[in-house]
Amino acid sequence: MTEAALATLPPLSADAPEATLVAAFQRIAATRMADMPFCNPVLAVEAVAFRDWQDARVGVLVTPWAVNLVALARPGGVLPRLPLDRFQTWAFPSGAYEFMGGEEPECGIYQFCSLFSPAFEFEDQTAAVDTAKAILDELFRSETDQVAIEAKATEERERAQMAGKAAPLTRRGFLLGGRGA
Repeated sequence: MTEAALATLPPLSADAPEATLVAAFQRIAATRMADMPFCNPVLAVEAVAFRDWQDARVGVLVTPWAVNLVALARPGGVLPRLPLDRFQTWAFPSGAYEFMGGEEPECGIYQFCSLFSPAFEFEDQTAAVDTAKAILDELFRSETDQVAIEAKATEERERAQMAGKAAPLTRRGFLLGGRGA
């Protein structure tokens, strides 16, 4: 995106700090990262599924060069500035993750945890966004929820196996590859 195109973007909302993050990274994409060989040309800057968590807004930022889990200060809130050699651990229902710090004029201080860098795994923007949403679902899923989901899946497999044993395969079913009665 060119500097002229950046100037035509709609005004940012103070109620959505992720909009300021997108503006910062659109500028970076148009300047510092323009034409870099580690950028995936099919990806664009997009903030995905940000939500409130503790004292922050947390979501995934997709860029042509990386996909990161990001924590931003909530409106009126503050995140601590992290020196380059320091990390902050954020505890989520699925576990604890280390974040590094960053700062840009548009969005101020933010913290990030790298998920994909570079981001060549993605065929298109939709694949990157779908992956980001799935990551966030897992991030906010507790260990108890994960155990329950696995137990239900095991129960369903066992029930399907029992149903298969209860109904022996007929000759017709065998000849049709297990299909038909």
